[in-house]
Amino acid sequence: MKFTWMKWSALPVAVLMAGSVALAQDQSSSGSQQAPPAPAATPAPAAAPAEKPKPTVAQRKENQQDRIANGVQSGQLTAGETAKLEKKEAAINKETAADRAANGGKLTASEKKQVNHEQNQASKQIYADKHNANTAHYANNKVGQRRENQQDRIAQGVKSGQLTAGETAKLENQQKGINKQVAADRKANGGTLTASEKKQINKEQNGASKNIHNKKHNAKTQPQAQAQPKP
Repeated sequence: MKFTWMKWSALPVAVLMAGSVALAQDQSSSGSQQAPPAPAATPAPAAAPAEKPKPTVAQRKENQQDRIANGVQSGQLTAGETAKLEKKEAAINKETAADRAANGGKLTASEKKQVNHEQNQASKQIYADKHNANTAHYANNKVGQRRENQQDRIAQGVKSGQLTAGETAKLENQQKGINKQVAADRKANGGTLTASEKKQINKEQNGASKNIHNKKHNAKTQPQAQAQPKP
């Protein structure tokens, strides 16, 4: 009888302990649950690339001269084509200098627009002349090598700024005359030059060589454009 009472009195205690354990496990399980992940941050829009500054009048002029010099050195521009291009560049330079002199050394907005328009036209002409069928062929002989050497010296002077557009136009006109004479002599002699004709051509190239040297070492220079500051 005593044993039966102890058995039934211990039952509520066991139930209470089991309930406490279950409650503790439930709280532990609830506490261990992770919070839902936060939504990913929306990436900031990429900054638009800075617009490249437009080239100045001086930089545009230098760029045109570099293109002409490359065409002379590669043979894409003949002496006659180069003379015409440089005559056009010389006229633009003269107009720019006159406008600056009239405005205290500066160009007005309308004058800059006009110069840029004229350089656009010159740029198209440079491209057309460099990509047409006319090329400066240098024969594998002394006359051809001399002519190529003169063109290389002119191209170097244009690139370095030692030769102005006007000086280059005159030098190339001189080369054009010599080339025309050589072509006529060859045509008259079945494609060759006589000894006296070669002597005459060499004499004329000596005179042209002196002109190239003098114009490259005089006081006239093609001003180099200043580099634009980075944006």
